[in-house]
Amino acid sequence: MRIDTLTYNNIQTQGAKRRLWLHEHNPQHLQQCTELMLRGLRLRPRSASASTLVLGAGACTEIPLADLARNSDEVVLADHDLASMEQGRDELASSSLRKRVRLVPCDITGGVSDHLNRLIDRLHWDTLIKHGSRAVFDAVADCLDQCEIPVPPDIEGMYSGEFGVVISSLVLSQLFSYPSLDVLDHIQLRIPAFLGEQERHHRYQEAANNFRICVIQGHLHLLQTLLDAGGIAVLISDMRGFVFKDSSADDDRQSRQTLPIVPRSFPELVREHFHILEENCWEWITDLPEGEKLGRGYEVDGYILTTNGSSNG
Repeated sequence: MRIDTLTYNNIQTQGAKRRLWLHEHNPQHLQQCTELMLRGLRLRPRSASASTLVLGAGACTEIPLADLARNSDEVVLADHDLASMEQGRDELASSSLRKRVRLVPCDITGGVSDHLNRLIDRLHWDTLIKHGSRAVFDAVADCLDQCEIPVPPDIEGMYSGEFGVVISSLVLSQLFSYPSLDVLDHIQLRIPAFLGEQERHHRYQEAANNFRICVIQGHLHLLQTLLDAGGIAVLISDMRGFVFKDSSADDDRQSRQTLPIVPRSFPELVREHFHILEENCWEWITDLPEGEKLGRGYEVDGYILTTNGSSNG
């Protein structure tokens, strides 16, 4: 499953070396992430818990961990990739700050990839293949519909209302894209000729979109559940991906090829769970173009949120 390759992938894309690259090529991304998280800390009321949680922490590439630790009784980092979290924590120069950081290795979806993988493995692939691509994608759509998606996920070591600040750091799209890509990996392994045909199957597309929405709802509910009364959530997510041919593409959107990542209903889902205090949008460049290789990046939305009915100054 894709989630099992996180450690390897994160070694390539996270950590101090990646942070230096971003400082040179995309400092706005680091600045926006830092400012949102620290603003969230400042907005946390004194009556709320002084503990801070970071979901999808990884190696803390975009996370101002030292500042979070200085201004929290405890900072909990939660991610599937323990090695990356250890790397992020160990970058802290002060042993007193390191002691304030607790690591929780976990699947913050509550096991969605495992659940979906078990359903896919039970399919009678030989029979489905004989009946053609529609039978295959209808069966896969049924698996997406039947997949158990906890709302909210139950994560061992975390408790309702425990945190005054909860940060979801560029992890939301991974929560649904990794299990969705696992499905396509199964198809590519068994019937590579069918890969790509999913775009023509309405039943599959509908199930895939509903799956994304359910995973997002589970994650938003998790943020809401873990927040103490009056607490602050900081939600940072990629919204659309894009590729471009040269570094001037950020001045010429017509030269881009753009791919939506989250469902169009995402802003509405956020408003169903939270009151939006602030919203910012920016771009995150992950790769520069080189020769024939296209550059890649994401359009990112960042929110500062509180639970509906709460007010913070």
